[in-house]
Formats: sequence, C-alpha cells, structure tokens
Amino acid sequence: MRSVLPTRLDGLPLQTTYTLPNGVTVGVEQLWPLLALPVAVGLLYLLILRRDDAEDGDRRIGSASTRSRRLLAVSRLLIVVLVVLSATAPYAVATRETAGQPQVTLLVDESDSMRVTDADGAALAEGIESQGVPVRTATIGQGTDSRLGDAIGANLRENGTVVVLSDGRVTGGRTLAETADRARGLNATISRVRIQPERTERYVTVNGPAKTSVGIESQFLVSVDGVNLPAGDATLRVEVDNQQVLERPLTEGGGRVEFTHTFEDVGSHEIRAEVATSDQFDTNDVFYKSVRVVERPKILYVSRGSYPFRSYLSDLYDVERADSVPEDLSPYYAVVVQDTAARDLGNVDSLQRFVIDGGGLLMVGGDNAFEGGDYDQSPVASMLPVRVGEGSGGSSNIVLLIDVSGSAEQGMTVQKAVSLDVLDQLGDENRVGLVAFNQNAYRVADIRSLSDNRGELEDRIRRLQAGGATNIALGLQGAQEMLGGDRGTVILISDGADTASNSDRIASQLGTAGTRVVSVGTGPSPNGQVLGEIARESGGSYLRATETDRLRLLFGGASRQFEGEGLTVVDGNTFITSGVELTASPARVNDVSMKPGGDFLVASDDGTPAVASWRYGLGRVVTITAYGEDGTLDGLLSRPDSLLLTKSTNYAIGDPERRATGVTEIGDTRVGEETVVVYRGDQRPEAEGIDFRQTSEGVYRASVTPEETGFVDVLDAQYAANYEAEYAGFGSDPALSQAVAATNGRTFAPNEASQIAEYAREQSTRVRRVETDLTWALLTAALLLYLLEVVARRIQVYRGRTRNEGGLP
Repeated sequence: MRSVLPTRLDGLPLQTTYTLPNGVTVGVEQLWPLLALPVAVGLLYLLILRRDDAEDGDRRIGSASTRSRRLLAVSRLLIVVLVVLSATAPYAVATRETAGQPQVTLLVDESDSMRVTDADGAALAEGIESQGVPVRTATIGQGTDSRLGDAIGANLRENGTVVVLSDGRVTGGRTLAETADRARGLNATISRVRIQPERTERYVTVNGPAKTSVGIESQFLVSVDGVNLPAGDATLRVEVDNQQVLERPLTEGGGRVEFTHTFEDVGSHEIRAEVATSDQFDTNDVFYKSVRVVERPKILYVSRGSYPFRSYLSDLYDVERADSVPEDLSPYYAVVVQDTAARDLGNVDSLQRFVIDGGGLLMVGGDNAFEGGDYDQSPVASMLPVRVGEGSGGSSNIVLLIDVSGSAEQGMTVQKAVSLDVLDQLGDENRVGLVAFNQNAYRVADIRSLSDNRGELEDRIRRLQAGGATNIALGLQGAQEMLGGDRGTVILISDGADTASNSDRIASQLGTAGTRVVSVGTGPSPNGQVLGEIARESGGSYLRATETDRLRLLFGGASRQFEGEGLTVVDGNTFITSGVELTASPARVNDVSMKPGGDFLVASDDGTPAVASWRYGLGRVVTITAYGEDGTLDGLLSRPDSLLLTKSTNYAIGDPERRATGVTEIGDTRVGEETVVVYRGDQRPEAEGIDFRQTSEGVYRASVTPEETGFVDVLDAQYAANYEAEYAGFGSDPALSQAVAATNGRTFAPNEASQIAEYAREQSTRVRRVETDLTWALLTAALLLYLLEVVARRIQVYRGRTRNEGGLP
C-alpha cells in the first residue's frame, strides 16, 4: 500500500505540491537543491556586503556606497534563488480545454455470428462522413475469429474514442473487461452501435458428467438457445451409442431438457444431440459428448454401528466394511468413517499415509465422533478441515476490501449498498477495518472492534468515490498490510474486472499465511472466474451479491446470529455443492469450527459447519457433522439431499482411474482448440500424429487439436470435437455494454450517423490536465534580471554618475 506521507531524505521531503485557489497545482520534484541557498547567502555576504574599511579622510576609496552594495546583493540573491528553484524541477498542473480534429474510428465485426444481423459498416461510415467527419474503418473480427478484446485494444489511443459495430461475442484473447480497463488508463472511451438479430439461429449443447461408473444413473442436460426463435418449427433428438433416447418438439423455439442414462459397459460412450431446424448455420445443430465409464471404485466403510449410509454407498460403489481402519489400505480409493470414536479408529497412521499419498477420507459425525469421540486428542484431528470442540463463535480480524475503480463507477450506488449489507452481516465481536482500491490501495479505516466503529465504517463506505484502473493484487496487498502479521479474513467486494495478472498469486500467499479471501461479485456481470480463483487460492469462498447473508454464518456472532431452518449452502460454487438442493433438517450437529484454509460448504441452522472439505497432502478430506436424533444421516439419505452425500463421496474418491493404465484423461473440445491426453503406463505410447511427453514417472501427456466435428479415437479412449465457439452465442453480449459504461462511452442506433458525428466533435474538444515544466521560466527570469542589472550599471558609467568601473555609485 502506498504511504500517504511523502518520501524523505535526511529529514527533507523529496517532493511537495500546493493547490492554488484557482485550481492550479504547483509543485517541485525535489527539494534537496534548497540546501544550496544558505551557502549562496554566505558567499554573497562575503563578496558584496563585507569590504575593507580603508578610507581617505571621510571618503571611501575605490568602493561603492553601502546602499549600492545592498541593492546589488538583493539582485544577486534573487538570481541565485531563481537558479536554485529551477534545480528543484518545478511544475504546474492545470486543466485546459483543447480543440482537436474530429475523426471516427469505426471498428466493424465481420465474424460469422454477425451474419444473423443486417449491420452494414460501409453504409454507417458513409453516413458519418456525409456529416463532414472523416471515418477510419478497421475490421476486428472475421469468420470464426472473434478476438474482439485484442482488436479493440489495438485501436485505442490516448484521449481517443472508438465506435464498435459488433455483438461483443469474444472467442479468445483479452476480455472486454480487460480492454475497458486499458481504455480507462489511456483516458479513452469505447462506444457501440446497437445491433439487432434479424434471422433465426439455434445452437444445441449437452452438459453432464464426463466420467461415471458402471450401473450408476447419470443425469444430462440438453440446451437449445439462439435468437429469433419461432415456436414449433424445431425438433430435438438425442442418441446414446446410436440408440435414440429422446425426441421432443421445441414448442417454445428453444429450451432445456433433462434426461438420465445408466451405462452398463466400461469404456467410451457417445451422446449425440441434434436440433432439426431451418436457420442460418447448420454446423451448430449437432453437439457431441463423450462419456468415459469406469468400474465402480472400491471404498472402505468403517463403523461399529449399523447405519443405512452403508447400504446407500453400496448402491453406488464397491464397498467393503470394517470395524476399524486396517494397516493395508492400498485396495481402496477412499475411506468412509461414520460415528466412530478415536479409540476405535484403528490404524490412524496408516490412514494418514493413505490420504497424504492421494487417498480420500469422508468423516461422518454422530454421538461418538468429533468432540464425542475425543478426536482433538487423536492424530486424526490434524487431517480434518475443522477444529473439534471449539464452536463457531469468537472474534475474527476482517478487512473489507472495496473496489472503487472506474469499472465500478457506474454501479457505485449498488456497490455501496452491497458493502453496507456485508457489514450488516458481521457480528460486533469481530475486529473490522476498511481498505479501498483502484490502481492504488487506500487505508480508509484501521481495524477496530466493530462494536465501536460500525457507524464510522458505514459513513466512510457511503462517502467512497470511484475512478481509476483496477488492480486487485495491490488491493489484496493493502489488506494484508492492514492485518499485519495476524491471521484474518479479507472480504473482497468487486466486479472482478482486474487488470493485473497476479491477484491469484497474492491470494495464495494470503492463504498460506492463514488469511482467506471471501470474494463478493458485484455489478451486472461480475467476473466470477477471477473472483472465484482468488477465493479458491486463499481457501475462501466466492459469493454473488445476492448471497451475502451467508457471511452471517461465518461471522455473525451473538449480535448477528443466523436464523436459518435446516441446512444452508454457504458456497455453491464447489464440486460438492453445485446443483445441490437441501431440504433436510438434521436435529444435531457436532461441535466444530473451521480451520484456516478449509472450505466451509454447508452450515447448520446455528451456523456450525455441517459440511467442510480441504486437501490434505495429495488427498481429499470431507467432514459431515450433521446427523439425526437416532445417529443416522436422517433426511440427507433421501432425494434431493442425497446428492450432497454422493458428491461428497465422489470428491473424496477423486479420479477413479488414477491407478489405471492406458488413457485415463481426455476432455471434449471444439474444432481448432486443443485438448490434453493423459496416459499412464510403463512405456511411452505411440499414436499417429500425436507426440507424447513424459511429465512424471509413468505419466505421459500430449496435446491434440481436432480439425472437424465428431468423435475422435485416441488409443483406447475417445473424445468429442464440437463446433467452434463462434457459433455458440448470438445477439448482443452484455459484456460489450459494460465496457461502454465503464469507459463513459455511448450507445447509438444503426441509423444515428449524425449523432455519432456530433459525438466525435464533442470528443475532439476535451478538458485535460496539462502539466507545464516551469524550469525554463525561472532560468529565463534569472537571466533577464542579470541582464537588466548589467545594463543599469553600464548606463551609470556612461552617464558619469560613478567612477566605479562596476557601475555602482
């Protein structure tokens, strides 16, 4: 964080500024030359004012009068002062209105997604030029190449503006949010011409698991989207391994259809979805998905009780039961322990080595587990993402880190409302400070008990002003500085439009030091990828602006207790919780609290962590602490809640093929985009046109890039290649409107050529802050003063008013 104090050298400030009443700011770059002034004054005194007192009677011989000497000393002192001041590099900053030559830079998107519109860049340019404003036209997208962010950024100029005729659909390169930040740094604006789709276009996609087990029912979602979709003129068909499993007319023109399928054979399986329609493009009417089916992973279930959870697991996995953990865990992918005391766990050292080496652990609570099973006195406690027997209350060090950059400026009212709402969730027991950031970080309020400074924080949040670029990394460093060496939590409130590329690295450093980042996405379209990555790297959570009430679960305390019913998902953006719907309300929960670095996933009705997870060594650990009066998992065993148990177990298992040989990983991709093939085996595999490289012992990787759609075989596996990303989105992307708003640009209709020309004239005349170097002015003044003095003394000699050759009377 930049200090508000100027840098100093031996007690002397290196630079200083002063603002005059007329708004002009004057300052100097360096003050050390002022040290020469005392020396100059001393020399002037010795050379001019002090003289011999030799006299000839009452008359001084060969010497000027005392009055003349004093005038000469004043003149020379002024000259020296002016020269010394010029050495301090003085400057003045003032606002000036400067006129320029109006010109329009029209950026025309000619990519295929624009073919559903009637946008005509040539006609628009002709219309603008008819208004007397020249137009420079550039193409920013062609065919399937829509790297619009890069193209717009390449055409930005300082204090300039561009007008974009595009749908804003970016398929690669820099995002429009990043381009908008660059534009603000250049004091440039991005405007757009509104486009309207005129032709029908549909595209189909399939979502679902890429890998599943034999005999397990898997769920898939087929989506048909597009623009100008008339109802009743299209039919959706879905095939699995060339057998039709679904056919449905699209009565609303588009929509989403779910279906389930159970695979009975190991290996690669094919899903093909097709929408029969008449539209602009045919290539995106078919979507391919490859599903890799593996044997059921083997897991060990450890418990001395008889619980229905074991039967539930047996329906999904190959389950073996034991009363305690054995020494040899090599046959298993995960160990599930339910309601077992520490003294009955068995070989905890073996379990610890198993998880560190990549195995999974699912620890399920009960009366005999956690605080009831003396886990805090056992080595198993170090493996868990929760502390045992410490409750969920207490005080936390919290820094509110608020984005006040230009990208947040348009929605600053909402940004402040979200920040105040976040503050309202925090209990009085917490110690809270406030840092604001744009391209710099600003210490707004130091950390103090919230019971003492809640009103002050609310007032300072309301008074925040926005502007400047976005540097989340610098903001995180500012929050870290405010925490000092203490652990804590940073609540980042931002739209995620980050210009720096190392925010995730700073977040990782915070997490290593025991500080997590909870990021809250604001704005109409927050960058969840950036904010989510920051949260994950620090061991925190990513929340949308509508989910801030979950902070009450984490930091509510006695003054802000969460009043929930049943279980509440705290972080819905993880593998375990995504798509999970919770209706159960288990009566009991073990007494635990989160460890730094753990993932708080689900909370009980009093805010206790009911489900938590983290990575331990190479393995994964999940804790489920909610249970019923009878010690079972109660309603969690029934749909829809049972999905939470399935995904928790799958998370602990990890990759069910990590011990297999052959191709174990290959993802679906699009034409022209590469995918990675992972092969495990004793020897480097050979495949035509594919170059495998060894990345570790027994592991080989290769990259493949398909050139046409369909299913592609690689050794013993298969992947799907689908249509280019250019055909997966039509109509105006909100990201373009956000970039326009963030740079204070304008939106024009296609027929508003005259308005665009007038806007160009307005933009060519700008009020700018202009910095003027004053060094030359001071040196010129010193020179003029010296010349005037010399001329004045020469005149005295010529007129005979003095016999002193120096011209002093």
